[in-house]
Amino acid sequence: MDYKETLLMPETAFPMRGNLPNKEPKMQQEWEEQNIYKKVQERTEGRPLFVLHDGPPYANGDLHMGHALNKVLKDFIVRYKSMSGFHAPYVPGWDTHGLPIEQALTKKKVDRKKMTVAEFRRLCAEYAMQQINNQRTQFKQLGVRGDWDNPYITLTKDYEAAQIKVFGEMAERGYIYKGMKPVYWSPSSESALAEAEIEYQDKRSASIYVAFQVKDGKNLFQGDEKFIIWTTTPWTLPANVAISLHPEVTYVVAQVGKEKYVVAEDLLSNVTETLEWSSPEVLKTFKGKEAEYVTTQHPFYDRESLIILGEHVTTDSGTGCVHTAPGHGEEDFFASQKYKLPIISPLDDKGVFTSEAPGFEGVFYDTANKEITELLEEKGALLKLEFFTHSYPHDWRTKKPVIYRATAQWFASIKAFREQIIEQIKEVEWFPKWGETRLYNMFRDREDWCISRQRAWGVPIPVFYGENGEPIITQETIQHVSDLFLEHGSNIWFEREAKDLLPEGFTSEHSPNGIFTKETDIMDVWFDSGSSHQGVLVNRPELQRPADLYLEGSDQYRGWFNSSLTTAVAVTGKAPYKAVLSHGFALDGKGKKMSKSLGNIVVPAKIMKQYGADILRLWVASVDYQSDVRISDEIIKQTSEGYRKIRNTFRFLLANLHDFDPAKDSVAHADMVEVDRYMLAKLSDLTKHVRASYDKYEFADVYSAILSFCSVELSAFYLDFGKDILYIEAADHPARRSIQTAYYEIVKSLLQMLAPILAHTTEEAWSYIPGEKAESIQLSDFPEAVEIADHDELLTKWDHFIKVRDDVLKALEIARSEKVIGKSLESKLTIVAKDDETKQLLQGIDNLHQLLIVSEANVVDSDADAADYEHVAVRVEKHPADRCERCWVASDTVGQDEKHPELCSRCASIVEAHYHA
Repeated sequence: MDYKETLLMPETAFPMRGNLPNKEPKMQQEWEEQNIYKKVQERTEGRPLFVLHDGPPYANGDLHMGHALNKVLKDFIVRYKSMSGFHAPYVPGWDTHGLPIEQALTKKKVDRKKMTVAEFRRLCAEYAMQQINNQRTQFKQLGVRGDWDNPYITLTKDYEAAQIKVFGEMAERGYIYKGMKPVYWSPSSESALAEAEIEYQDKRSASIYVAFQVKDGKNLFQGDEKFIIWTTTPWTLPANVAISLHPEVTYVVAQVGKEKYVVAEDLLSNVTETLEWSSPEVLKTFKGKEAEYVTTQHPFYDRESLIILGEHVTTDSGTGCVHTAPGHGEEDFFASQKYKLPIISPLDDKGVFTSEAPGFEGVFYDTANKEITELLEEKGALLKLEFFTHSYPHDWRTKKPVIYRATAQWFASIKAFREQIIEQIKEVEWFPKWGETRLYNMFRDREDWCISRQRAWGVPIPVFYGENGEPIITQETIQHVSDLFLEHGSNIWFEREAKDLLPEGFTSEHSPNGIFTKETDIMDVWFDSGSSHQGVLVNRPELQRPADLYLEGSDQYRGWFNSSLTTAVAVTGKAPYKAVLSHGFALDGKGKKMSKSLGNIVVPAKIMKQYGADILRLWVASVDYQSDVRISDEIIKQTSEGYRKIRNTFRFLLANLHDFDPAKDSVAHADMVEVDRYMLAKLSDLTKHVRASYDKYEFADVYSAILSFCSVELSAFYLDFGKDILYIEAADHPARRSIQTAYYEIVKSLLQMLAPILAHTTEEAWSYIPGEKAESIQLSDFPEAVEIADHDELLTKWDHFIKVRDDVLKALEIARSEKVIGKSLESKLTIVAKDDETKQLLQGIDNLHQLLIVSEANVVDSDADAADYEHVAVRVEKHPADRCERCWVASDTVGQDEKHPELCSRCASIVEAHYHA
């Protein structure tokens, strides 16, 4: 008889190799054909609603690792919530307006000067929709589940109409105004920018000290003194109208040779060193407020510069006398307002000087630095010129420097409802906690938000002008424009004259002749996406405001989190989100930012093609995503190892359920073998831990806990000794059905716990689980922690056994290295317990040798030759008996059965009873 035929070896069609790049697309196709998103929504209808509102990615280009990180994290949460008692719809979105699409068309050789604005905008819309289709395909390839057929898109008619209403509501409350004020201006984009569109990079700048001659000393000065200012932007000097002093700072008049200079007392030593003075003599001191209204002579124009007071002046650096150009600086602007000083802003949209700066007309501002410095030297006003590198604001799209430039812009007044915003920030739950402080600091001193942009591709600012230039924004005009956009889209604004965009018969005191014009600026794109709480959360019947969660990269504290909070508090008084979760940036393996020039860009599509989306998803689950994360080939290979461990665990469990029918063969928990109940108690604890980690969005904890369970509790212990029961015993042996019952509950629970993360692999493995089940794992619920009657006692007893087993394993390893044994089944153990607890434990375990995977294990009171370990002393010797040809255990009973002399008595009786020919 061939005894191999009598063994119940594992069998499964679930493959060892994932082959994910080939399998995943087919699975995604099946999900699409099944309309799995709709089925999930129908199954969970009526449960408490959980809304994760998708922050819209920009519709331009292929996905990068930041996209993948973001969307996969969202998918973890939505999938988990829909399996754990919630109805969790997910409506993906896209942000579609703005400069990058205009630039993309320019690169495609589209000549916008040869077409109308409306025609150019139509091309922009077509391009945006192409990009959406491309990105949508790639998001689906990541396994992200959502309402992909019905996303929200910021260029659709319904969305734009809702945005106009948000603007109108803010205007009605008095929060929208037009004003002349310095704003960030990007000469490279020819448009104003919001703070959210600024990033800082190093720039080399001139640092100059300039003397301003006193003209009218107001009885404080004799007239031969000179105020010294320090600036790093010589190009702003043509716009200088004042010098600001701090009212309470002490200033000095210092004699240096024949010259007399005015600087702050606290900065005199620094200035002395920088300007290389020798022993300046202090002639007098005075408080800044005493010099108010003194006049000085502009160093190269025939006009005065007034001495004014400003709280913004510090003695941290410079001279304490601050060059003030209200056309080029926010603090300068506010300080000058009190004195009704002119606002000179002599640059055009491209950053080129106009006739307001005589002598520099037609010169680019940065080029003018050299010419202005040379003119100062010629006039004898330049005291020092040096260069230094410092952090300077740049346009985040073009990567070129920006300037402050006073222009007429539309603003949302933040200070009008700032306290409400700050109160709402406190009501939100922040992950991580520092997010609250970060956003609070952004609003604490914020005055306003520049919402106008001088571009073509965006939502127009719905303002009309009367004949006298007065802006017209009324409830009637806003409603009418919103209705027009809902019917025709925002392009109608650029296709019709102002009179045709107004309600029929509209009149205004500002236009006695009935002549109107319209605003040509568009809204900041952050106003677009920031209105999604109205355009999506309110307008989509399956969603609600406030959303339960916003989840984006940490750059969105200045972006979407910020603009959404602003517009929502402005129109509702409440935050649009209950919680905010942010993640870091994806860096290369060395922690460097990815860039084409460094050649270190890791592309999601490449990883999916080589390894599969589930490996990428597992990487997302493995990292501490709330900080910046690293990715490289090496890191992905490590992730693949973890995946392999988990997949092989699934495979082993499934393979040993090949003859198990849960409906017929399951054993009640109370009747199970004790070690099997112990494993279910461990599973129960794991389930509670994993559920708590998902609830806190701690996915790395989910992954590490499950990987550890697979590696330590299962592979290294439970699956290892279980082979002697599963393969050897008869099919219906109570111990075999007991361990199979545990295997079934374990594999089912593990698959459901990992379903939000390993979307494809768990779906595949689910189809191999025996018995009745949902058609898709996505249509099942997250496992509940099973209540095991003697849970605590089991853990106390068997956790202690595991420690004893660790001692035995050390002893076996030493015996193996000393060539006493080969495989552990060749061993005979003599074990001496070092305490009563351990002795009782070991004596109370049936088949101790089976759990330790040896042929014999005897517990004795003493043994002089036993080696000492933490809990036990152990002697390992080679078992003298013959090995059973069926179970490979060395046993004195081998040869005792005449019919089966090669077998031990256990195997002989099994074969005789169940396989006898």
